Amino acid sequence: MSITWTRAACIGIAMAFTAGAAMAQSITMASTTSTEQSGLFGYLLPEFKKATGLDVKVVAVGTGQAIDTARRGDADVLFVHDQAAEEKFVSEGGAVKRWPVMYNDFVLVGPKSDPAGIRGEDIVAALKKISAANAPFISRGDKSGTHAAELRYWAQSGLAANKGSGYKECGCGMGPALNIGSSANGYVLADRGTWLSFKNRGDLAVLVEGDTRLFNQYGVMVVNPAKHPHVKAADAQKFVDWVTGPAGQAAIASYKINGKQLFFPNADR
Repeated sequence: MSITWTRAACIGIAMAFTAGAAMAQSITMASTTSTEQSGLFGYLLPEFKKATGLDVKVVAVGTGQAIDTARRGDADVLFVHDQAAEEKFVSEGGAVKRWPVMYNDFVLVGPKSDPAGIRGEDIVAALKKISAANAPFISRGDKSGTHAAELRYWAQSGLAANKGSGYKECGCGMGPALNIGSSANGYVLADRGTWLSFKNRGDLAVLVEGDTRLFNQYGVMVVNPAKHPHVKAADAQKFVDWVTGPAGQAAIASYKINGKQLFFPNADR
């Protein structure tokens, strides 16, 4: 009977060791909903696993929340798109370095009939017209990179305190914000990647694009192990090296929906 127990115990220990080893072969990434909902990670991360054997668990929230997650040490790597907030995170010691990875742009979508008459290239002029018309505008309101960009544009318009009676914050991700915009026939600032992958467009169309202020840069950082010793810094660095290296950059460039490229690699290496 003791032999049976010993064998069972050995099997249990072996299983626990195997599970522990499997856990060691993964990292946690705090990222933004645009990289997740655009389908990029579903395409990119299997390629990374093929190259390294590492799994990546993605916590997809707004950029502000993602940075807070990394600040608490609840992630090994941070992949977001608010450069000012990222640089602040690095200056505070949250990471040692920030690497640029890729870019796309923001677009302002709205009803094809464009009742506020915003169609064009000027994002600031468009917001002024939306405010004047009290047109429905759905803001993410979630401290994401997209929300931070939207607030910058409102500030540049001089209307940060007067966005019109149609302005509503949903406190939600990019996909849900677009769903609300579609059902309300409202205007929404979106990253192009999520817009291209979004299916429930209803009557929405891209109305404002091409303004240089709509440029949208993404960066990646390893969470500082000096602050959080449990961080898997070596494995996180493998991801950074891969995604900013030739293979990762090529994978980003090759991700397309209906023949359209969603993100453009621009790692500075």
